[in-house]
Amino acid sequence: MIVRTASRFGSEFYIQKDGYEINGKSIIGVMTLAAEQGATLTLVFEGEDEEAAADAVAQLFADGFGEVK
Repeated sequence: MIVRTASRFGSEFYIQKDGYEINGKSIIGVMTLAAEQGATLTLVFEGEDEEAAADAVAQLFADGFGEVK
């Protein structure tokens, strides 16, 4: 979901965890990050539509990625 959502925007998107940075638009990158629930992540957006991209990705986190609680 995160890759699909971020890919709708032209801005670059990176996820940082424990000093490691991956391309947030790469499914392989996101999988190799192995961010477990409760991990601290830094999301970096750079580009013309960075605010809209950040809002969309932040909403995914806020909604729990659509998982039923």
